[in-house]
Amino acid sequence: MKALKHLTRLTLLLVFIGFTSCSDDDNGPMPPEQEGDNIVEAAQATAELSTLVAALQKADESANNDLVAALSGEGPFTVFAPTNQAFTDLLAQLDGFDSLDDFSSEQLQDLLAVILTYHVVGDAALSTDLSDGMSLTTLQGSSLQVTTEGGVFIQDATDVAAEVTTADIEVSNGVVHIVDKVLLPQAILDELADIILMPITDLAIGNENLENLVAALIAADGDLPTVLRGNGPFTVLAPTDEAFETFLDGAALEDVPVDVLTNVLLNHVISGEVTSTDLTGLGSGYTSTLATGAGEQNVSLFFDTSDGVTFNGVASVVAADVKAINGIVHVVDAVIDIPNIVDHVVANPGLSTLVVALTEGGNTTFTDLLSNEEETFTVFAPGNDAFSAFTNPNSNDLNVILANHVIVGAAAFSGDLTNSYVNTVAEYAADENLSLYINTDDGVTLNGTSSVAMADIVASNGVIHTVDAVIDLPTVVTFAAADPNFSTLVTALTELTPSTDFVSVLSAQDGAGSDPFTVFAPTNASFDALASIPAEADLIPILQHHVVAGANVRAGDLSDGATATTLEGDMITINLPGTGDNIADITDGAGNMGIGIDAVDVQAINGVIHVVDTVLIPDTSN
Repeated sequence: MKALKHLTRLTLLLVFIGFTSCSDDDNGPMPPEQEGDNIVEAAQATAELSTLVAALQKADESANNDLVAALSGEGPFTVFAPTNQAFTDLLAQLDGFDSLDDFSSEQLQDLLAVILTYHVVGDAALSTDLSDGMSLTTLQGSSLQVTTEGGVFIQDATDVAAEVTTADIEVSNGVVHIVDKVLLPQAILDELADIILMPITDLAIGNENLENLVAALIAADGDLPTVLRGNGPFTVLAPTDEAFETFLDGAALEDVPVDVLTNVLLNHVISGEVTSTDLTGLGSGYTSTLATGAGEQNVSLFFDTSDGVTFNGVASVVAADVKAINGIVHVVDAVIDIPNIVDHVVANPGLSTLVVALTEGGNTTFTDLLSNEEETFTVFAPGNDAFSAFTNPNSNDLNVILANHVIVGAAAFSGDLTNSYVNTVAEYAADENLSLYINTDDGVTLNGTSSVAMADIVASNGVIHTVDAVIDLPTVVTFAAADPNFSTLVTALTELTPSTDFVSVLSAQDGAGSDPFTVFAPTNASFDALASIPAEADLIPILQHHVVAGANVRAGDLSDGATATTLEGDMITINLPGTGDNIADITDGAGNMGIGIDAVDVQAINGVIHVVDTVLIPDTSN
């Protein structure tokens, strides 16, 4: 427990503990004397006043006090009796006090007696005797103020009044009103200045180095000071006055839009109490602030304790673990603005290799793009280990590879992801963006090769998911292998046709083979509809009949009656519009009609896939 300063001054207050009663003439007529319990006996018989009884007994452990006897005496008295919860709240407000047992010395017990006598008025006053604005002189010597608007409230020297929750318990030596707060006189507040915990807002108001923060709270959403006086608990990162001056850069608080200022301030508030020891134990990582980012989600905050405690790579803790009644404050040396995608990537040392790759040779393409606050992004960010393991086996352009990790136009949070295809910024050709297959059957995997390691890092303009492998540019084989709907097709292309290296053929890119390809890919259900999967000799031409070589034919290129020659040698015919739910219909080489194209334009770097609902059969008579 921290030492109390100047407690000897309190001995001057103890002269009031003699309990000299006021005369009837001083305070009006007395209520008739009640038979039965006195004040102490009534408190002993009331379960929610058991801590008050214990407090009286603890104060009486000092030779200077005899409170139990005094309150059992003739009176009359009015006692504002705090509940057990009120005492629990008081102990929480005192740094180093966990129970009444911590009032362990005679000086502390005398201190407790001063608090208790502040709850006693030397007269008997029923609630009907109390009026708005009335001043009541306590046996401690200080006054209490009465407010009757919306109930009966008793105001002490703090900013928070006590409410009378049960009134007019008449006893033999006076009257008891139960209140929901321990009342504190100014003398006690002065003595406890070093250990009393204030709400976060009041703590900031009392700190001469946080005047700009207080001004910002007032200039922003008018509810913020009230919120930070609430129950919490909160962890607040409080920027110094100098930090605010740097942030404003010569502007006035009034120049910052209220909604912007409010969100920036909320970016310094974390729900829950997080100490510097907690952060050091974790090392580094993300938490969330109360600020709002993309998708109306709470903004992420990166902390790193490798060299002190820093947040988002811009603010360092200069004073840690300042305790408040409703949380904890860490004073920081910079205002933490709402981070965009680039800010988050730069702040995290685990993504430093990505930063180098994005900016290689002074490249600003990605930093300009991902700093755009008018767009929304989803970024799959490879960690340093992912880059170390990546060998770029196809010698693909690194800028295109990086673009293949970015989705524009949506903040895709992990809880919203499903097995599906999306388009990335990477392009096969102008206006033909590469597809990315997301699978959520077991975690989140991308194109079957990369898994999300940390999800939902929220920025102002999107969301980041860190991944454990670089997502190379996909071929048509990549998608077939990644999508479980094509597992039978993959088996047919590999295990069931070992004499033909379909994987190598369909992996060719940059003109190294028969690429680009347009693949009409049958689903597992398509194969299941067959009586049986043919043997290898018959299966090979069937598989070839699903591939058109030398062309990347997207849905927009299809026209009614269009024909194409497959690798097998027979033609297929496209008809638009398709029947029923089909996007288009195919007539295969064997003349089977009405084969449906169910999904289109799964774009790879060496071709495009369209999904079909039936296995295509070539002309077996030629």
